[in-house]
Amino acid sequence: MSNLPFPLNERYYHYSRYLRRHFGEKVYRISLDAGCSCPTRDGKLGTGGCLYCNNSSFVPQRAANLPPVRTQLLEGIAKARKPLKAKNFFAYFQAYTNTYKPITELEQLYRSVLDIPGVVGIIIATRPDCVDADILNLLADIGQNTYVSIEYGIESVYDKTLEWVRRGNTFTVTRRAFEQTKKAGIHTGGHIIFGFPTESRQEILDSAAVLNALQPDALKIHHLHVVKNSGLAELYRQKPFALFTESEWIILISDFLERLAPEIVIQRLVSDAQPGTLIAPQWQMPKIRILQEIQAELARRGTYQGARVIARH
Repeated sequence: MSNLPFPLNERYYHYSRYLRRHFGEKVYRISLDAGCSCPTRDGKLGTGGCLYCNNSSFVPQRAANLPPVRTQLLEGIAKARKPLKAKNFFAYFQAYTNTYKPITELEQLYRSVLDIPGVVGIIIATRPDCVDADILNLLADIGQNTYVSIEYGIESVYDKTLEWVRRGNTFTVTRRAFEQTKKAGIHTGGHIIFGFPTESRQEILDSAAVLNALQPDALKIHHLHVVKNSGLAELYRQKPFALFTESEWIILISDFLERLAPEIVIQRLVSDAQPGTLIAPQWQMPKIRILQEIQAELARRGTYQGARVIARH
């Protein structure tokens, strides 16, 4: 336990601790929309998007109506700086697939925000099938002078689920993307969703070992949302399936964290839907309370992130 990257009383590797360790203080993410599309929307792999996506948020004229990302970032910083007393910021290219443009456009987008005062790095959210050697070389080059992180939408480690949600790629593609990104020396994060009806509770817990082998630097864990204007909403209307309650989620995540390698930074354990879009589950407990309950459950057990991994060695 002495080698844990977090104090035992915190129970898991909080993202805030990671940021303080690397930057000395908190860093705020400013979400940007670079007008990128997605191969499951533009016809390359499909047109309806992934099963769980809110399709009303994606319209053809969206990109033309967006202000430049530099303007978006400056406005976001101005809003965050005073009320939050924020000093450091990440330019977070979040909306849709932020490597899904010609490389020359991507370079212009990424570099356009680097000289803004207070910006200490960029985070690129994308799909594992939309990154190639040229993009990794570009990001590695940018990373010589600033912090760079790629955040991959893993969503599931099971091909049966990826097919069911119309993701358009297999987990083999995800594994390859992680290997190549880490080889390029780029901080590599992942996003995964728990609660698909294609997966049992045991399969969710078993996915921890698969993720440990993937060796992400950081992980976001979301519970499945059924949102309006999604393919999933129609399926749920026709035949409702079980979704996690707050109490079930607290126990599940506690069980999962025990199986997850302790060096993986936890960026999120509870997700939010856009206001007015959520159909189910309708949780009542505030997010901060759920996080407190997860820590309390691990403390009650006397365990922590990676406890079962360490016990096996």
